[in-house]
Amino acid sequence: MSLSKLFISTMTLTAIAAATVSSPAYASRNSQLTVQVTGLRDQRGQVCLSLFANPDGFPGDGSKAVQSRCVPITTSTVSVTFEQLSPGSYAVAILHDANRDAQANRNFLGIPIEGFGFSRNPTIRMGPPGFEEAAVQVSGSAANIQIRMNYLR
Repeated sequence: MSLSKLFISTMTLTAIAAATVSSPAYASRNSQLTVQVTGLRDQRGQVCLSLFANPDGFPGDGSKAVQSRCVPITTSTVSVTFEQLSPGSYAVAILHDANRDAQANRNFLGIPIEGFGFSRNPTIRMGPPGFEEAAVQVSGSAANIQIRMNYLR
């Protein structure tokens, strides 16, 4: 291989590598978000958390969450860490799944009978908050938030 072809090949690889590193699609996924859940009524069941990176599906469609996790309740405060996150905006929805059926149970009027919560602890009005109301910024290596549980009955 001639020196000029070697130089061109090297420059091409360098350009591809630079484009890959600077491309948002390949943004560093080394951030984490630790969620501390407080205000649990009791230690029955589990706490299920869904982490959303955009409004699509927030807060009720966990299949559209970027990460979801259910953990048993062993103390009055539960901590869960979501890892391998790209920097950006995220919103968290939480359910105190007291009967471990993986559903947000409601009474005959449609009112939640299990506890719930959202990042940024927005005031609950006639329905759940929107993504922007609950969104938090994750940047750097670690972010920490606290979510207070809400119970309507």
